[in-house]
Amino acid sequence: MWSGRFSGLYLREAWRRMLRRAALLRLRLFRHTVNAPERLIVAPTDLRVVDPHVAEEILTGRFPLAGRMLETGGKSPFTFSLPSRSFALRLHSFGWLRHMRAKKSDFHSNVARAIVNSWLSIHGGRIEGIAWEIDVTAQRVIAWLSHSPVVLQNADRGFYRRFLRSLAFQVRFLRRMAKYAPPGETRFRLRVALAMASIAMPARASALRKAAEALDQEFDSQILPDGGHISRNPRVGLELLLDLLPLRQTYINLGHDLPQKLISGIDRMYPALRFFRHQDGDLALFNGATSTLATELISLLRYDETAGDPFKAMPHSRYQRLAAGRTVVIADTGLPPSGALSRTAHAGCLSFEMSSGRHRFIVNSGSPKFAGSRYVEIARTTAAHSTVTLNDTSSSRFSTSDFVSHIIVEAVKTVNVDRALADDGRDVIRASHDGYLRAFGALHERELTLNATGSIMTGCDRLVVSEERKSDGELQAVARFHAHPSINLKQMDRESVLMTAPDGESWLFSSPGNTVQISEDVFFADASGICGSDQMEISFSYPERPEIRWFLSRRS
Repeated sequence: MWSGRFSGLYLREAWRRMLRRAALLRLRLFRHTVNAPERLIVAPTDLRVVDPHVAEEILTGRFPLAGRMLETGGKSPFTFSLPSRSFALRLHSFGWLRHMRAKKSDFHSNVARAIVNSWLSIHGGRIEGIAWEIDVTAQRVIAWLSHSPVVLQNADRGFYRRFLRSLAFQVRFLRRMAKYAPPGETRFRLRVALAMASIAMPARASALRKAAEALDQEFDSQILPDGGHISRNPRVGLELLLDLLPLRQTYINLGHDLPQKLISGIDRMYPALRFFRHQDGDLALFNGATSTLATELISLLRYDETAGDPFKAMPHSRYQRLAAGRTVVIADTGLPPSGALSRTAHAGCLSFEMSSGRHRFIVNSGSPKFAGSRYVEIARTTAAHSTVTLNDTSSSRFSTSDFVSHIIVEAVKTVNVDRALADDGRDVIRASHDGYLRAFGALHERELTLNATGSIMTGCDRLVVSEERKSDGELQAVARFHAHPSINLKQMDRESVLMTAPDGESWLFSSPGNTVQISEDVFFADASGICGSDQMEISFSYPERPEIRWFLSRRS
């Protein structure tokens, strides 16, 4: 099966790797031919949150990154064995430099400059490893440009030239690697970094034009007409906007012609950001999304010039939203992306999240920010989402090959969606997917409704089995409803569970005629790291009971 279906994918990946190695060899051979610019023209603003505490830790030789702490005793962190890959990614990308601007003191600048200087000595000439991964390099270029005032304050001429020469070489590296960058967020960020470098560093008019045109192409290929990103990850839009907004402002401040798609693209992305925003201000956890700092989201929304009510649906990204009163329900009714883009996609078709007031009650488990690959893969399974799992199998299956790792190899192929307004004012979504059709001969159908006041949500999950499968024995299904870690679950009786938020707001979850079981769960997307939580489970089967109905009603 592998050779028949995926030989083309293997060949393309092998060819891409070979060409990339050849390009890297040329870069290494001619790295000394880079001419350093005389100066930087501007330092773009960084909208990400500054934490003075992180700066103080770094000043004392402690690096709190990616949920880990590295004690250096005042030595360069690049001389140590780093605690995790996530830590290394954060360290080498230099996003932490923003914290060093919390106090504009010579001491902060001296420490930041010493760390940059050690990176230049250890990694600047060795184009290999995590330090030179494409996404890490793009983030580092953006960070060095944005925080150059901190790094270069009172710098001697020798360091100044060395810093600019390295920046120029990293920009050349990104230009050469652009065609080998994986599709999606990494390639987009690379184009943002090159566009930012083209205006922040002295450049020819042709270089500015090429960088702008390449960025426009990414808007065309990656930002869907409804403003969602092709990865279907709600957080990607936020991450890109944090870099795109400073880029737009820098173009304007310098009087350059903006890339044609920059303003319209940003305006298209904002409504998508509002669509995925829950009542508590965080973003929905679909397809690789993880926790979002409220301050980051607020800082972005200050620049939102498209203000208005969120859409009811995102027809190109394939999500649906029910909203009434204080209640919001967001459901995934789309196909996972294909090929390399599926490396971060989740098997969460027809999963949903529900929030009310200031709290998220039912969520997906989300994706961990800092955990190892094993936990990331667990988070991608259907069981980690608030939907139905059939025979302990995910609705989309992932590759276990090291060569084309993590891609989805057997995906949901068809999702049918119907939306209607019932006579009694209920907003109704009916959807089905065929992710289990090939393996088990069954469709999963789900119906979600929300009444006009937002006080009652109802659901129905059904297995529709093909004629060929009906005589092949029993199918076991489990509908899971993951509770946010802040929500307390209390078993009221066999059929119902009371969900209570810290401020006392409560909802009763019930499923007449079925056993609702509370079980231990894991929440991957907590800001502090992976933490424990609870979930509710309803087991049902074909042919004994192919359909369950369940209800959520606000109690207080």
